[in-house]
Amino acid sequence: MDRRRLGNEGLEVSEIGLGCMGMSEFYGTGDEDESIATIQRAIDLGVTFLDTADMYGPFTNEKLIGKAIAGRRDRVELATKFGNVRGEDGSFLGVSGKPEYVRECCDASLRRLGVDHIDLYYQHRVDPETPIEETVGAMKELVEAGKVRYLGLSEAGIETIRKAHAVHPISAIQSEYSLFTRDVEDEVLPALRELGVGFVPYSPLGRGFLTGRFKSIEDMPEDDTRSARFPRFAEENFMKNVELADRVREVAERKGVTPGQLALAWLLAQGEDIVPIPGTKRRKYLEENAGAADVELTEEDLRRIEEAMPRGSAAGERYSEEMMRAVGR
Repeated sequence: MDRRRLGNEGLEVSEIGLGCMGMSEFYGTGDEDESIATIQRAIDLGVTFLDTADMYGPFTNEKLIGKAIAGRRDRVELATKFGNVRGEDGSFLGVSGKPEYVRECCDASLRRLGVDHIDLYYQHRVDPETPIEETVGAMKELVEAGKVRYLGLSEAGIETIRKAHAVHPISAIQSEYSLFTRDVEDEVLPALRELGVGFVPYSPLGRGFLTGRFKSIEDMPEDDTRSARFPRFAEENFMKNVELADRVREVAERKGVTPGQLALAWLLAQGEDIVPIPGTKRRKYLEENAGAADVELTEEDLRRIEEAMPRGSAAGERYSEEMMRAVGR
């Protein structure tokens, strides 16, 4: 697995990372033993950039990763996030970027992860009630204290990114980006490249659509929340998106790779400053995703992919109306 640099401050990570959220919540029932084995297999494959957040679980995903990396801390780059406030009962309590909250969250994440520093610390969502300069000022103090090495923001708007970057260099911005979701190409990516900030796409496989896994809405597990949380999984949009995924599958078959590998290889081809973090909780799919690093796309391949899934062709918004109000601030 090759390495890529995020930002200009020295953060270097595996060119494909591992999103760990689904191991603890949202995408059906997890299996702790298999999740731990998946994380450890990732490390062996060179997939060393691990992504989590305090809200996943809530609070349990960081503990899971802590167990998995015990004795392997020096082989991984840990990214976690704060900002989405949740109760112990799982309730969603809003967003906070207050300096005191930043400090409390960092200390709690360090305890759960069982480490003495976090490699990349993101603000998960921007708090509209707290100036970004105050939030990043508190994050900067964490860097100075040795608790955090590099800073990031998730789903932040361009002006917010610029203000944050002026307080302390931002190494990475995380946002949704895939063949299904390409809005960042308009303004966000050009601005990041101007500033020298790396980009970390989450949901690079369209939350599973681009793997070709789903053929009908009945394929969704009963305890999977995607159909309730994401309009693209709603009944009126589902089959339209399956048809798009089938077209990508046809291109992948012609190339001799899996649909997921094709989608990840397409993202890797969008720039050396891009590091996707596909999520999985099983070794089988981890190994498949890691194989995308070996897929080389020609100009003809890229043309066929574009024809199969033109930009903006996905049916439905990526989030509900309420959740969309929290992105791009």
